[in-house]
Amino acid sequence: MRYARIVRDISLGIENLLLHKLRSFLTMLGVVFGVGSVVAMLSVGEGASKEALDQIRRLGSNNIIVSAVKPAEEQSQTNVTRSQLSLYGLTYDDYRRLAEGFDHIKAVAPVKLTRRLGRLKDRVMELRVVGTTPVWFQLVPREVIAGRVMMQKDIDEQAPVAVLTEHGARTLLATEAVVGQSIRVGSDQFRVIGIVRSRSGQAGNIQVPDQQADVYIPIEVMRRYFGDITTRRTAGTMEREMVELHQILIQVEDTQYVEKVAAAVERMLAQFHKKKDYQISVPLELLREAEATKRRFNIVLGSIAGISLLVGGIGIMNIMLASVTERTREIGIRRAIGAKKRQIITQFLIETVVLSTTGGIIGLGVGALIPFLIEHFSQMPTVLTLQGVLLPLLISMAVGIVFGLYPAINAANVDPIIALRHE
Repeated sequence: MRYARIVRDISLGIENLLLHKLRSFLTMLGVVFGVGSVVAMLSVGEGASKEALDQIRRLGSNNIIVSAVKPAEEQSQTNVTRSQLSLYGLTYDDYRRLAEGFDHIKAVAPVKLTRRLGRLKDRVMELRVVGTTPVWFQLVPREVIAGRVMMQKDIDEQAPVAVLTEHGARTLLATEAVVGQSIRVGSDQFRVIGIVRSRSGQAGNIQVPDQQADVYIPIEVMRRYFGDITTRRTAGTMEREMVELHQILIQVEDTQYVEKVAAAVERMLAQFHKKKDYQISVPLELLREAEATKRRFNIVLGSIAGISLLVGGIGIMNIMLASVTERTREIGIRRAIGAKKRQIITQFLIETVVLSTTGGIIGLGVGALIPFLIEHFSQMPTVLTLQGVLLPLLISMAVGIVFGLYPAINAANVDPIIALRHE
């Protein structure tokens, strides 16, 4: 019986709204644009931060990246002669201290970098040569496309083997056998033992460890073939640098120890380095900052778009107050034949909720279309989440209840005698 009455009230509410189709449609537009703008803004904000957050997560929330940095006083020197040698950065002793003497450290990978031309027959490309150990592939996990990654036996035997990234393999090894092929890096020959997929880019202020054109070789082989001194020639000058290690990647046992270990690493390096020639990057801290920024950004965007919903709610209230005035005689008749105040309130609330909910559903369609068009025409990534869809819809229903309550109560309080005399 109660269910039948609710269905009848909803049906009656829809009929009353259809009596004034244009007015009802124009009233819904405020809610449509409000919900659409909320959905669109949240999806744009989500898309803007997703790529950066994914990059940071790929660095590993329990990893620490220590990088060699040229001291500011040496960067300001413009004329470097042949007799001058710039000595800075991380050392093999730093790596040994971290690998052997720290609690809560699970794994440590040394990284030595240089750039050399890679050659195979008539194909040439510049490669970033990464001298490291098998631990690298634990801390920077990437899909193995062919062959295998570096193993401990390659380090022990100091084998001239190489693991290429997919980009380098496609350029150098096109139409050639992949695994087992020999390529020249600089002036030395290396046997390709595997191909891995890589992801490059910037995660906040942290450079992602791998790049598109990387070749990974055992660190002792790199030290023997290329040495620790790098010479760069520019117009009229020659710069010589000696850097033993360019990076040290650290994996901590658990995220709860990351900041504690990072502070201990900072103290250790400060003790053995007279100048600030290193930088410690903690992806976990950057991830927290990025997620907090994302939350603030979404709140600001949602608040701005929510103003449109507020305007739509005010429009609903205005129209329903006008409707109460127009239907005063109808209200008086219903009260005279026994309708209670509660039933009058329910009737008008149903009409406002139908208006706001219908507008909200149409607004969801508009809000989903806008991010699609933005992504199609501007190539800006957008992400439509379930929360970004349900929240505006629920808010639109709440707007109908809140802004319809006053007109409904106003209608219920109309004196039946006065209402029956209303023309």
